[in-house]
Amino acid sequence: MNIHEYQGKQILKSFGVAVQEGFVAETVEQAVEAAKKLKSDFNSDFAVIKAQIHAGGRGKGGGVKVAKNLDDVREKAGAILGMTLVTPQTGPKGKLVNKVLVAQDVYYPGPNPTKEFYMSVLLNRATGRNIIMYTTEGGMDIEEVAEHHPDKIWKEEIDPKVGLQAFQARKIAFNLGLSGEAFKGMTKFVASLYKAYDSIDASMFEINPLFKTSDDKIIAVDAKVTFDGNGLYRHPDYEAMRDVTEEDPTEVEAKAAELNYVKLEGNVGCMVNGAGLAMATMDIIKLSGGEPANFLDVGGTANAERVEKAFRIILKDPSVKAILVNIFGGIVRCDRVAQGIVDAYKNMGSINVPIIIRLQGTNAVEAKKIIDESGLKVFSAIQLQEAADLVKQVINK
Repeated sequence: MNIHEYQGKQILKSFGVAVQEGFVAETVEQAVEAAKKLKSDFNSDFAVIKAQIHAGGRGKGGGVKVAKNLDDVREKAGAILGMTLVTPQTGPKGKLVNKVLVAQDVYYPGPNPTKEFYMSVLLNRATGRNIIMYTTEGGMDIEEVAEHHPDKIWKEEIDPKVGLQAFQARKIAFNLGLSGEAFKGMTKFVASLYKAYDSIDASMFEINPLFKTSDDKIIAVDAKVTFDGNGLYRHPDYEAMRDVTEEDPTEVEAKAAELNYVKLEGNVGCMVNGAGLAMATMDIIKLSGGEPANFLDVGGTANAERVEKAFRIILKDPSVKAILVNIFGGIVRCDRVAQGIVDAYKNMGSINVPIIIRLQGTNAVEAKKIIDESGLKVFSAIQLQEAADLVKQVINK
């Protein structure tokens, strides 16, 4: 689950991580009041107006602007609120901006030069350990740094038995070229950041830029926080931060129906029970010349109601030219699933795309007989290769 920048900063601040202060606004007047509060509370002459969407690259798309006075705040907040912001991470359709963060100016002049760094905390799946990845090349696309200057990216791996050690935080500060108060600030920042990551079941923290001010303070100017969905039951307060307006409406509907659904860009819908079988099914679709239109796991209880909801969700995608139902009868018998499919099909009236049904496992033969004798315009198969051949046949018509 993703959350907005302002929400991520709230979490980081609760763990003692220094952040760029700011206030969220949903209207122009709220943005002006936020700028006034920044002036009184933090003595910030300028205000940074930042679009709040679940995507990076906002500055490149015109979603981050500096306002020099209240009239400027009014103008720039008005331009950003309600805009459709297109960035490299939103795709061509972009995302509607419903909120802005009015943040303090941290680029004030002082005795020392300012610096921008990049830092993230995430899991290295190859080793099963968390890592802190960081570079002096902050404020820009980390992908470009990785491609053109991989030698400038450091990784610090954390032993889960002992956690982050003090010498590792000092090593990070040293590699970033810091000294004095900035060095001390960075070691404290790293320790607090890792504690926050480890405590909330996050799957990724990304701070870009991580900023050293002209008076040597270390501050998170941006904060991208992604939660591990499997751990959210332990954090209902964080789960309440979910913004469904930022998510695909079909995926939101599927979640409400307790279906595991992810929309893709293909032409063959998938309905499967089990994540591993779903991955194999998508492979089969690719090999047959099609493209999977979704990942959909109906789980172990593929009854008529559940199957009908799954059909309706798949068919919301106009790109779907065929549907492959691939069910393994282990927990649930294939004949019961087959009857559920027949009942769901009849309840929906008519389905205008070909349906290939492959049922394997307990009572698979009986299930095929139910499908074949139902009078419905569907194709049945028992072997996976049969299903693949049928997919190829219907999409090439």
